Amino acid sequence: MKSITIRGIETSVADRLKKKAKIEGKSVNQFIKDIIKAQLGMGNKKRYTVVHHDLDHLFGRWREDEFRQIQGKIDSERIIDEELWT
Repeated sequence: MKSITIRGIETSVADRLKKKAKIEGKSVNQFIKDIIKAQLGMGNKKRYTVVHHDLDHLFGRWREDEFRQIQGKIDSERIIDEELWT
């Protein structure tokens, strides 16, 4: 693999790259490689798996303990009562 150095990146651009990479859970290097591949038509496009974060600031997110509590309630409602079905 080759290395390419890009000089003269503005601070505001670098900050946005870091922020977007963090949101996607990638390193800045991987994020930039993905952008380049996409622009060259070489990227892997995911269909139907787009994750949107545009309304997170309006609705918030569950903490891990809240999620487990809610998921536990859902799981308990899915238990089939064999006595009712025999």
